[in-house]
Amino acid sequence: MTGTWIVDTLDVEKVLEYFGGVMRAQFLGKDPESGENGSPTLFVTDRTDRRTYFAQGWAVTDPQALADIGPIPDGESVVEIPEDVLRFYARSEQPKEGDR
Repeated sequence: MTGTWIVDTLDVEKVLEYFGGVMRAQFLGKDPESGENGSPTLFVTDRTDRRTYFAQGWAVTDPQALADIGPIPDGESVVEIPEDVLRFYARSEQPKEGDR
């Protein structure tokens, strides 16, 4: 299957090498309306080759919305997050003290 990794314990080192090691996620914030254990939530990764984010949200299953989006490649999915969660992205892009 294209886009699917089947990893046994002997292949872990090769997979980590391929992806550049273990990727970590730092919590940025979550939807204040979601409650204590809810989502959507936004995280920033520690990738060094480019800046990336993880978005935890509601899986999009609406057929019309998926048709509007078009083909979704193997290994990808579409999630919905409220606009309020994007403020955490904007805040993460602000220069930190001492970064000038």
